Amino acid sequence: MRAQSLVAAAAVAYTANMALGVATATRILDTSRFRWVHHALYVVTASLTVVAVAGTIGGPAGRRLAPALLPLAVIPYAGTRGVRHPAVAASAAPFYALAALVRS
Repeated sequence: MRAQSLVAAAAVAYTANMALGVATATRILDTSRFRWVHHALYVVTASLTVVAVAGTIGGPAGRRLAPALLPLAVIPYAGTRGVRHPAVAASAAPFYALAALVRS
């Protein structure tokens, strides 16, 4: 699989997870009956990001995406109430965007 495809898959998963989180937080969607979907998307996002970084290690996309692993590691400990959870989650966005801009 091409390096850019790995980065794109991780960025899409992150975007989908953020969209679901924002829709839930703003009460556009009620996920109380299927809260596991957000958790499953987090696992997919984290897994794809690790694979993308490992698959592009040493390249510009890997170097730009690697810092996103820190917020992904912290998010389970950030709590779900208040501003900490969305702030930590959003702090990964610039790294996904920068990595997605790299042309292979």
